[in-house]
Amino acid sequence: MLTAAGGVAWLKFQPGKDREPEPGEVMVLEPVQLNLAAGRYLRIGIALQLAEGIKEVDGSQALDATITRFSGLPLSAVDDAKERDQLKAALTDELTRLYPDQVLDSYFVEFVTQ
Repeated sequence: MLTAAGGVAWLKFQPGKDREPEPGEVMVLEPVQLNLAAGRYLRIGIALQLAEGIKEVDGSQALDATITRFSGLPLSAVDDAKERDQLKAALTDELTRLYPDQVLDSYFVEFVTQ
């Protein structure tokens, strides 16, 4: 019985096991222009914070998620800082789900409305 408990403790406390990935490269994606509500436009560029050791990912899913999340929104939703922060948090959650253990965060590198 003592041996089994010791084995479980050893597995639980292995260095590097179950620790958060460290940030690595930042991958900037090409900006996209999309339609907002009422004939308005948004040009948005994002960058992905990759996990250490990841050099790049296929950005097509990230761009698709960005377009889906922001298309058709009213200008007021993207101009309001609090709402924009909520949209970015939801986008980041989706990106970390789409790219598990590869993408840690996202950043806006371009954000222009018209």
